[in-house]
Amino acid sequence: MKEQQANGITRRDLFRRAGAASAALGFFPVVTRFARAQAAPKANEVVIGKDPRLIVHNSKTGVMETPLDILREYEVTPKQFLYIRNNQVLEGGKTNEPIPLEGWPVEIVGMVLRPAHFDASVLKDLPQHEVKMVLQCSGNGRSFFAKYGAKAKGTQWGHGGMGQTVWKGPKLVDVLAHFKVEPHEAAQFLTVNGRDLPPKTGGRPDFEHSLPWSNDPETDWIGRDVMENAILAIEMNGEPIPAVHGGPVRLIVPGYYGTMNVKWVGQIRFEARESYNYNQVFRYRVPLYPVEPGQYDKKKQGFENSRPNWHQKVKAVVFAPLDGEQVKAGTVKFWGVAWNDGVQPIEQVLVSKDQGKTWVSAKITAPDSPYAWYKWEIYLPMSAGEHEVWVRAIDRWGRAQPLDGVVDWNPSGYEWNGADKIKVKVS
Repeated sequence: MKEQQANGITRRDLFRRAGAASAALGFFPVVTRFARAQAAPKANEVVIGKDPRLIVHNSKTGVMETPLDILREYEVTPKQFLYIRNNQVLEGGKTNEPIPLEGWPVEIVGMVLRPAHFDASVLKDLPQHEVKMVLQCSGNGRSFFAKYGAKAKGTQWGHGGMGQTVWKGPKLVDVLAHFKVEPHEAAQFLTVNGRDLPPKTGGRPDFEHSLPWSNDPETDWIGRDVMENAILAIEMNGEPIPAVHGGPVRLIVPGYYGTMNVKWVGQIRFEARESYNYNQVFRYRVPLYPVEPGQYDKKKQGFENSRPNWHQKVKAVVFAPLDGEQVKAGTVKFWGVAWNDGVQPIEQVLVSKDQGKTWVSAKITAPDSPYAWYKWEIYLPMSAGEHEVWVRAIDRWGRAQPLDGVVDWNPSGYEWNGADKIKVKVS
């Protein structure tokens, strides 16, 4: 189409002159920032095979979360919708495509009577164990610390740093038995390192985590759950694990936060103490005792005054209606999911539409795995106006979501599990 002219000046000339005037007046940086915001990469441009509707938090490492209106559509979260939290990136690993097991070396060393070095392809020949579980970033929900007045440092996750997944592979104890690896009786921790590379800048060390391991299962249930339940997974949701989700081999410990389910497993070490790795001591830990928001010196954090992000806390999330959604007056269905570390079952999901003055119990449907999410639903009469609905879960041990999640404030914003609170507009 030909350009329209006005007094000999084309529309293109007008736009050029407008741009020059904006720059002269100091508006050019604003336009540039707007253009950059508009050009922010979509999830499928950051990680091959991801749905473009995922929320990208960090394109460098591929950190992204799943919107709840997508997450609620699936019993098991498909790989194209599953959230990603990477501290480091495996070269060529930002893809939903798998990496072959063949040629992937794994070693089991440390306090063992006989170390083992093997090709990961042998794992598919051992007895396979399958587990359905909630995979959740320990920073999931971090933004709610800020929403209720105490911002914590880190990616400001909503509720979408989680998904329901199915993992398959041999149990770790079966791998040890196959290679005749016998941990020393003094070994109390399992330290796992992936084959991803440490950051090139900042001087940060390689990423690894330690988990409890016990040779006295009669008295140490924390160590026992790793010993009995850990698997070296080679499948996710019925197919080889996508590279971006830790394939070809990922340590899976159901009921533990995602950070402890170490990706790209290359080395397993049995040790007497937790790793002194930066990520084990100064990250992925919370204070042992309540602290005032902002009044905690993380530089003084150590093993003696903090604990690691191992077991997932009890939690319930509303899937519908979504926060801010408008519904019609009358009887409204509220539903969502609840879960914990799987050690004890969820026994109640309580719902309040008067900000905690009164509570009613929702109907719970238990899953076929103690580590999966429980579905809950309830029908409430709702009158016109704006209402705030609260939801909290309680398990058999009496572990419950606090009404004010800020009571568990910590500088890194880990393990948010405050009662879920949504506002609905009833017309």
